[in-house]
Amino acid sequence: MNNIKQKIIVTGGAGFIGSHLTDALIAKDFDVHVIDNLSGGKRENVHKDATLHKTDIRNFEEIAPIFKDTHYVFHTAALPRIVPSIKDPRTTHDVNVTGTLNVLLAARDAKVKRVVYSASSSAYGDHKTMPLHEELFARPMHPYGLQKYMGEQLAQLFFDLYNLEVVSLRYFNVYGERAPLEGVYAQAIGRFLKQRKEGKPLTIVPDGKQSRDFTHVYDVVRANINAAESSQINGHEVINIGGGKDYTVFEIADMIGGEHVFIEPRVEAKRSLANTTKAKKLLNWESKINLPDGVAELKKIYL
Repeated sequence: MNNIKQKIIVTGGAGFIGSHLTDALIAKDFDVHVIDNLSGGKRENVHKDATLHKTDIRNFEEIAPIFKDTHYVFHTAALPRIVPSIKDPRTTHDVNVTGTLNVLLAARDAKVKRVVYSASSSAYGDHKTMPLHEELFARPMHPYGLQKYMGEQLAQLFFDLYNLEVVSLRYFNVYGERAPLEGVYAQAIGRFLKQRKEGKPLTIVPDGKQSRDFTHVYDVVRANINAAESSQINGHEVINIGGGKDYTVFEIADMIGGEHVFIEPRVEAKRSLANTTKAKKLLNWESKINLPDGVAELKKIYL
């Protein structure tokens, strides 16, 4: 009887999404190896039964040997968010594009069965058509959106040229425990929770009527595992992962509670809403945690 565990790599496994994914993979009895430079992630986020390789995806020579005998790769490592990519497009490009190229090269050379790539709904940009579906053309509005879309294009090339299977999951505004609460990487929900706890007004980008589709990290983890194991996929697929309902920033602020103030405007889409038909068909996946319930649980944890 063969009791050898299948080896899995999670890049960015000390970060928000990657650490939750690592936990779930450990629970499924995989041999999980985490690649993370700990610039954004935290060592304490890494499951005690996972193997942590403290290195950078920009360093191909260091990461390539780790890929030997690996079954699946979950590529969640990135420098996320809009503002950092606008302020420093060179560094974010190196991590989000060159880092992704290195991961795909290492996976190709190690003959990995499938890579699941954390893509982004920001590739869509500001479309009038709602809900957003995968056949719409990409029109990124900032370097981060472009960089994540370039990762998808690399994934397509690696299947076309090298027969490496890749599933690109376009996340819609992932939230949940361990998400950054402060700094340039904090999203609205995390930032609002921190401000509410500190008794400060919630800071809203004008005019507060922009709306977003939010996805709980537990749902995103399920989507990743389903994407790795799905028998419905053969090649490269781009698949939306979203809650299927959008909420305005004002509505989110009301869920958190407290006063609010407006801050400086920035370049962003006015609305995002995911069509998840493809996820249901190919991954047998749909969101299970709605935003009000998810925020209520976070308030119990943080407030």
